[in-house]
Amino acid sequence: MNHISVTSLQDFKEQLKSNPDLFLLIYKMGSEQSDCALTNLDAMKPENASTVFSVNVAEVRDVHPEYNITSAPTLIEFKRGVPARYLKGCHQEGALEAFFNPLSITGNAEGEKKQKQVIVYSTPTCSWCRTLKDYLKNNQIQFRDIDVSKDEKAATEMVKRSGQQGVPQSLIDGQVVVGFDRNRINSLLGINA
Repeated sequence: MNHISVTSLQDFKEQLKSNPDLFLLIYKMGSEQSDCALTNLDAMKPENASTVFSVNVAEVRDVHPEYNITSAPTLIEFKRGVPARYLKGCHQEGALEAFFNPLSITGNAEGEKKQKQVIVYSTPTCSWCRTLKDYLKNNQIQFRDIDVSKDEKAATEMVKRSGQQGVPQSLIDGQVVVGFDRNRINSLLGINA
C-alpha cells in the first residue's frame, strides 16, 4: 500500500482540509516496531484502506505532539478531520485490515452503531479463553479468534504489543486487554453489565 509522507504539521492540516477521512501512521524510522509496522502496511493491498499518510517523528517533530502521541508506531484514523481511533504498535496484516475495515454488529443500517474491532488471542486448552469468547458471543460482539498455539507470528506480535505471554488477550480498537478483565472489556465495548 502506498502512503504519502507528511513534511510538517501545516502540510498535514492542508491534506486534512481536502480529505477529512484518512489514516495517519506516526512512526520512527529505524525502530524495530516502526519498521515492522511499515513493512506490514506496505504488504497490504490498496483496496483495504482509503488514503494513508505517514510521518517519521525523527524528521518531522510537530505532528505527534499535536495529537498527543507519545509512542511510535501509532496508526490514527481521522473522521471529519479529527482523530477517531488509534492502533498502537506493530500489527500483522490481518489486524491492519480489520482496523481499516471494522465489522459492524448486524450491518450498516442508517443510524446503526458500528461495533469496535475485536481480536481475541487464545489457545484451545485455555479455560479463560473460552470464558471470554462465550462472554463476547452472549453479548453479540463479533470478534476474530487467533489461536496463538498455531500462529507463531501472531503469538510474537501479541507478546511484543503487551509484554505478556499469557492468554487470553484481546485487542479492542487498538487497546490491549490482558486476561478476562470484564470491567475493562465492558467499558471499551459499551456493554452494560
